[in-house]
Amino acid sequence: MAKVDAKTAVLPDGLRYKSKVSGSPFKATTTFGAATMSCFLCGKHRPRSMMKTRKVLGKAQAVCAPSCKEMDEKLG
Repeated sequence: MAKVDAKTAVLPDGLRYKSKVSGSPFKATTTFGAATMSCFLCGKHRPRSMMKTRKVLGKAQAVCAPSCKEMDEKLG
């Protein structure tokens, strides 16, 4: 899936773009399991089904399962 390059131009006041797509690249999903979360360790967004919780710095955080390195190799 190719990403469309949006040409942007900052207005003279420096506050607005002439052409910028609004919204988030992460679509809202209707099911909880299909939502994505970012890994606490590597920061990449993954489906919740590909993550696990692990205690990091005394709090439960979502991280890649089984590890970030293995997920990168698996997904290419």
